[in-house]
Parts: sequence; structure tokens; C-alpha cells
Amino acid sequence: MNLFYQFQTAEHIIGGANSVDRLAEHLHLIGRNLKSALIVTQPSMQRLGFIDNITHQLDLKGIKADVTTRILPEPTIGNIEEVFESIRQQSYDFLIGIGGGSVLDAVKILSVLFTNEKSLSDLLGTDLVEHPGIPTALIPSTSGTGSEVTPNAIVTLPDEELKIGVVSKYLFPKLVILDPVLTLSLPKAITAATGMDAFTHSLESFISTKANPVSDMFALESIRLISSSIVEAYQNGSSINAREKMLLGSMYGGMALTAAGTAAVHALAYPLGGKFKVTHGVANSMLLPHVMELNKNVIIERLAQVAGAMGITASECSPEETAQKVLDQIMEWTALLEIPQKLTDFGVKEEDIEEMAIAASNVKRLMNNNPRELSLSEIESVYRKLLA
Repeated sequence: MNLFYQFQTAEHIIGGANSVDRLAEHLHLIGRNLKSALIVTQPSMQRLGFIDNITHQLDLKGIKADVTTRILPEPTIGNIEEVFESIRQQSYDFLIGIGGGSVLDAVKILSVLFTNEKSLSDLLGTDLVEHPGIPTALIPSTSGTGSEVTPNAIVTLPDEELKIGVVSKYLFPKLVILDPVLTLSLPKAITAATGMDAFTHSLESFISTKANPVSDMFALESIRLISSSIVEAYQNGSSINAREKMLLGSMYGGMALTAAGTAAVHALAYPLGGKFKVTHGVANSMLLPHVMELNKNVIIERLAQVAGAMGITASECSPEETAQKVLDQIMEWTALLEIPQKLTDFGVKEEDIEEMAIAASNVKRLMNNNPRELSLSEIESVYRKLLA
């Protein structure tokens, strides 16, 4: 366990069913004399009436609001730059992001583009943002990324066929609203992929070389919440109890990765998203059990703790057997949740594997967090298991 650690997250977090209806009551946490806002969202949020709700609340406060739905799923650097060019001449007092992780990440980036005289390309990396951005309020509509409480924002670089992050303390929002009602209409496939994405955040944070008391606390609680609710949320999407557990589990997973970072699973996922458009949650779900199998022998004691948080009964088992039960349960989930298991379905071929392995190995920010060093041949073996 790392002896030095630190933790920072969103300034204010408001939660509970229908809490989005009370957004206006909390605007003082963002600032005073607010006159204009930009709402970044998805068409589905408009169709469901959530945006009309927010604009009505802002209107009653005398706040003019513009709305954009131009952020793409898994946004590219060009997409975010185009959206920024269309709004950069506007003067907004704050930004609101309501949607999945792609929307929330985009809002965080747009916020700092307004206040830093740098292009988005110049901000890619860690601690390259020089000035605080326009204040933001983030409202997640999925239970997966935990982006609302992290200093990370991920973009796709099509030319490099890779995903990369902007990482900065200036990306933390002023206000977060966690309303499980927004997640009730999530399709089953998105519930599955985003839920397993959140679980991956927590498990990787728990076995990270940077794991610490703060990250462990959030990771284990996230694992407990997600393990007890992901199947119910998938099978009975109208369960507000399951949806709230998943939303909290996702947030705690975001806090865990903020404190400890994710590892090789995420590194291997980046080339899949960048080149083959495999959505982030699906890529992580596919890779998770196979990467953990490579790590297993050096994290057996940690996996025993994970088993406890997952509710796995292992009193008669050896530590090795308990660790295997964790991996078996993950495999059972991916089957039950109908998450794709073949990279060939996304167009991946044998001849692509070497290039992907090299790209993944070069994501040092994440690979350095892995509890053991993975060779190129081991990385290739993971991809090959998913080709069969």
C-alpha cells in the first residue's frame, strides 16, 4: 500500500430521488448573481423532459439557458473542439452537464477551454490545465463512469486510434446532483455495461499500486453496493432502490479511482475504444476477468477482501480458492448481463493484436498502477482470449 496519499473531489454533492427538481435551491453553491448558463446534454434527456425541468427552474431564477446536444458518445477531440468553437463567444456564468460520462467529461473540458488560452491538444495529460474553469454542475444519468467526482476527462484521438485523458484538479465540479430517477429509463445494455464499468473502477483501484486507506474505503463500499444491485437493476430497471445503489456505487468508484487510479484493464481498453469503437464499459467488462487472472497470484489477499464485499461465502476456502471465486463471479455476471465477449464482433483480427498491445503498454499512467508488470506477450494473450 502506498504510504503517501491525498484526496480531493467535488465541492458539494446532493442526492436522493427527484433531487434534480431542487437544482435551483442549490445554485448558491455555484455562485452569486448567476445570469446565464449552458446546458450540455443528450437528446434522450430532452425527450424525457428533464431539460425542460431544468430550464424552467433556471427561468424562475432569472437565468438564461442555452442547450446543446452536440456531444457525441465517446467524443473525439474534434467533436469537443467544434462544440467549443460554436459557443466560445458566449459569456456563461456556469455550465450544467446532464447525461452519461461522455457528456460530463465534455463539460469539464469545455469549462477549462473557456479560461485557458490553450487548445484541447495542449491540455491532454496530467496537470497541464493552468487556470480554474467556469463553474460546473454535473448530473449523471448513468451509473458507470463516476465522472461527476473525478479530475479526469477522456477523449478519443481518431488519428492515433487511442483514448487519452485530461487530468486536473480544475476539472472537479462545484455541484453534483445524484438523482436515481434519471437512471430508471436506461436500456438494459447500458445498465449492464456502465455498471460493470463502475465495478471495474473500484476493483482496479483496490488492487492498484497507489491503493490507500481512502481509496480502499470507497472501493469496497462501491463493490458492496454494485454487487448487491447490478443484477436487479438489469432485470428490473424500475427498481429505484437498485438504481440508487448503482448510482452511489458508481460515485464511490469514481472517488476510489480519484484516490488510487485504475490500471491495466483500462489501459487495454483504450485501443479498443480508439480504433474499434468498443464502448468503454463494454471494453472494460470484457477485459476485467482476464487481466485479473494475470494479476491474481500477487493480489490474492486483496481479492479475499473483495470477496467479502461481494457477498461471496468462502469460509471453507483457501485464499487462492476465494480469489478464484471472485473471478468466477465476474464471468457469471458478464454472461448474465449479456455483455459481448468476442472482439471479432467489433472487427478485431489477429493481425491487430500486436499493435493494440503496444498501444496499451504505452499508457504508462495506468500500466504503472497495475500490481505486476505485464509483458507484451501477456497483453496479447488477453486480447487473443477474446478473439476465440
